[in-house]
Amino acid sequence: MTSKAETPEDYIAQLPEERKVAITKLNNLIKKHMPKGLEAGMAYGMLAYYVPKSIYPNGYHCKPFPPLPFINLASQKNFIALYHSGLYAKKELHNWFVAEYPKHSKYKLDMGKSCIRFKKIEDIPYPLIEELLGKMTVEEWIAIYENTIK
Repeated sequence: MTSKAETPEDYIAQLPEERKVAITKLNNLIKKHMPKGLEAGMAYGMLAYYVPKSIYPNGYHCKPFPPLPFINLASQKNFIALYHSGLYAKKELHNWFVAEYPKHSKYKLDMGKSCIRFKKIEDIPYPLIEELLGKMTVEEWIAIYENTIK
């Protein structure tokens, strides 16, 4: 479910009450602990945390106009989704996260290539997400993107 909201505040305001608390907490956590150099805003109808054009002017290869995405956060129909491009691009980071997740949640990990789906809002592993945010720098993300994805 993509939103037509133009700002993160509008996005959060449009959420059902039961999602506002979790999305707000995740948004604040991400903004506080995201790698230095990222900016927060909206992209693809979701909350977005991206490498600004001032740091990486080439933008995203599929659409060079927008900045290079790194993390997105969305309230989907049946879950909250956290998209972290580093999980898709760096196998060691993916393996670390998969191994750590059971230590932080009593529920099975529901994950796609870069998408972590939280169906149980009350069981979002905030400390694990905070740790994940410190595992990759903007410079490392750009290098991985340049060498493997682009």
